[in-house]
Amino acid sequence: MSRSAPALRPYLPDDAPLLAAIFAASIMDLTGDDYSEAQQEAWAMAADDEEAFGRKLAGQLTLIATLQGAPVGFASLKGADHIDMLYVHPSAVGQGAGSALCDALEKIASARGTKALKVDASDTALEFFRKRGYVAQQRNTVTINDEWLANTTMQKTLDGVAVPGGHA
Repeated sequence: MSRSAPALRPYLPDDAPLLAAIFAASIMDLTGDDYSEAQQEAWAMAADDEEAFGRKLAGQLTLIATLQGAPVGFASLKGADHIDMLYVHPSAVGQGAGSALCDALEKIASARGTKALKVDASDTALEFFRKRGYVAQQRNTVTINDEWLANTTMQKTLDGVAVPGGHA
């Protein structure tokens, strides 16, 4: 059985409830080896207010990954040089959605003249970004809903990223 490749589309305001659910499921189901249950719950609470979550997504360049027409992940670019969010539903992990989203944001950032792209990667996502050429810059501790969580700021130089219709 062949799997279809993920398709990408822009964020629409009606997507907020489903993306909030993907966000929470991704955190609760995929980060248990790296974060405590209290940390996971505090992190996932960021999407409890779906209206505010939707405003945040709408205020950034947000792309949705779909498989067979159904949204399975999303990623957003904050400003020109920072991947703010990249989350894939646990049932879609390993099917190319995360890579497709990251590829697209890298190409968009490069086309906008960005030379380096940053991400604050969770401990769970470190290897994903490392395999894509991101290099750890610094370790961070952040407080979210009264819980301390660690992440790592990573950076990738975008020189050489192919830009559709142009050159890197």
